Amino acid sequence: MSVAALIVAAGRGSRAGEGIPKQYRAIQGKPVLARTLSILLSHPGISHTLVVIHPDDRRFYEDTIRTLPSPPSAILPCIHGGTTRQVSVRNGLEALVDLNPEIVLVQDAARPFTGPDLIDRAIEAGRRWGAAVPGTPVTDTIKVIGDQSEVLSTPDRSKLRAVQTPQAFSFSLLLEAHRSAAAANLDTFTDDGALAEWAGLPVHVFEGETDNMKLTHPADFRKAERRLKGEEMTYVTRLGTGFDVHAFGEGDHVWLGGIKVPHDRGVVAHSDGDVILHALTDAILGALADGDIGTHFPPSDPQWLDASSDRFLAHAVDLVRSRGGIVDHLDTTLLCEKPRLGPYREAMRQRIAEIAGLRLDQVSLKATTTEKLGFTGRREGIAAQAAATIRLPEMSE
Repeated sequence: MSVAALIVAAGRGSRAGEGIPKQYRAIQGKPVLARTLSILLSHPGISHTLVVIHPDDRRFYEDTIRTLPSPPSAILPCIHGGTTRQVSVRNGLEALVDLNPEIVLVQDAARPFTGPDLIDRAIEAGRRWGAAVPGTPVTDTIKVIGDQSEVLSTPDRSKLRAVQTPQAFSFSLLLEAHRSAAAANLDTFTDDGALAEWAGLPVHVFEGETDNMKLTHPADFRKAERRLKGEEMTYVTRLGTGFDVHAFGEGDHVWLGGIKVPHDRGVVAHSDGDVILHALTDAILGALADGDIGTHFPPSDPQWLDASSDRFLAHAVDLVRSRGGIVDHLDTTLLCEKPRLGPYREAMRQRIAEIAGLRLDQVSLKATTTEKLGFTGRREGIAAQAAATIRLPEMSE
């Protein structure tokens, strides 16, 4: 019996707080999606695995794949999701049509603690019933309330179950149900079991796992970190610094922190001359002990002429993650008389956080003049100094 796993990883995870999508955030140094993938890829009953991602997340996804021990042949090329979870699942099912598996398991990307026994039960339930979802008993009393928060009823909790993933279905039945819902212009089902019910399929509940938590809120990530603490490798913290300077030249703007800032001068540079992003790139490379920006992007190479400096910073961050590391904090000080940083500071912080895949509170940006001393004081150029704090897996001797 062929079994395909479909991992839904196209969501934004807004309830998990600011920062990169939750499925790409690290817990104990490893992205959540990498943990979920490892579980499914290591299960002997699953022949193929497909991940549905957001179109904007390809770099995060590729970084995640690189953290796996080796490029697994069982992973199919990822595909893009849609505007809702339901659309994303349907896109994944359509991508599996040529494989035509007998059973498909639909798994949340943010469930990194799914056990192999649960997967066994899911496959068996899918084979037996054609539509089945894992569920755990509800321990709290549940109240149904009205518009004014008044209690309308109290269901018998012995008949209630909290539903999880992986949910198991006959591939052909689930695909037909999704196509029917799309034809009816329905695209807001947040659970494939509910969609199957709407399509008239009898859906069964099999035994879930209380440990199979879904990471939804910031507290869930703290709980997951505590759970894994002591089970993973230890990390060493490294600090790197960077400095960059460019002379002013002809022009009507400068690039700073990934933002185009109007100014009465431009800068003389091979790339776009963004001193903030250049200094941050060097700071990260310094923490890695991996050369400097000129090593990785030599000015003698014409391909970097007028290049956008966000590529340099993204590359440095990718190097950290490719080594299983974590970028903890980025701090920059801009040195110039003009332009003034204040009106653009928050936009720059947001752009740096976006490029580096960090939360806003992990990016600091400051500015100072040099009291009209030196080349910056004479308004001959602009400079920036930066510091980057990262964590790398501690290597044994």
